[in-house]
Amino acid sequence: MIQGKDICKRFGDFQALDHASFHVPKGAVYGLVGPNGAGKSTLLRHVTGIFRQDSGELLVDGQKVFENPAAKAKLTFIPDDIFYFRQANLKEMKKYYEGIYPTFDTELFDKLMDCFPAVDRKRNIRRMSKGMQKQAAFLLAISCKPQLLVLDEPVDGLDPVMRRQIWNILLNAVSEEQMTVLVSSHNLRELEDVCDHVGIMHKGQVILERSLSELQGSVTKLQMAFEGDEVPDITGRFEVMNHTQLGRVHTLIVKGDQRELGDYLATFHPLVMDMLPLTLEEIFIYELGGEDYEVKDIIL
Repeated sequence: MIQGKDICKRFGDFQALDHASFHVPKGAVYGLVGPNGAGKSTLLRHVTGIFRQDSGELLVDGQKVFENPAAKAKLTFIPDDIFYFRQANLKEMKKYYEGIYPTFDTELFDKLMDCFPAVDRKRNIRRMSKGMQKQAAFLLAISCKPQLLVLDEPVDGLDPVMRRQIWNILLNAVSEEQMTVLVSSHNLRELEDVCDHVGIMHKGQVILERSLSELQGSVTKLQMAFEGDEVPDITGRFEVMNHTQLGRVHTLIVKGDQRELGDYLATFHPLVMDMLPLTLEEIFIYELGGEDYEVKDIIL
């Protein structure tokens, strides 16, 4: 659905995107994660046609998006800071969206109103709370029935029940309509539940991009204990991203095939060996550990 190759964008002396390349399959939920200032929001604004790259290529469904109304009609965007007309209520914004999106589904809009009972159609949206404004944005965006929905910190400010409600609606649209979702968020625990593809950004580049299952299968947390105090040196065969020791128990974060890793370590006859799955948050921290972004101990 989205193909980006060597995208560069500079704002004055600041290189926001530095040859960023990524690929979002059609019908996927793609999570874009990274530290503050990594370029996530800038990349999303290129996907939605707000910014034009200095160099590189970006295609959405095979088309360039910048200044292309036909391509933009296939997508909706919910930014972190949502814009509404100053005096508009939800009813008036609905009419505005109907005029822009030929695919706007009024029946779906009325049906979804039952999922957002706290949103008042006649109340000025800019006087609503941030959570209510977010709900209104989802109601409008999903009713457009887009092929691509782009989200920047989508459920920030929403209560847990409404967060789950929105994700259920989105995943149903992905399943029923083959809608593609590109989402940037710092809530990695939540992304882990909904995403099937993940891209990790750092300093304007997508440094890692895989399906979530491949990503979790390629990095393993090992907890081992041996008769002696030393753990076998496996650095010549596998990449050890982190190694800590508590008493006789060694905890290693290792890149590589899990089965091959387990078979190899079994030859050393450990007293205890557990292979544990890593969360997306742990993978994020350890992947960026070698990029001057490791979590440091601070003594106050």
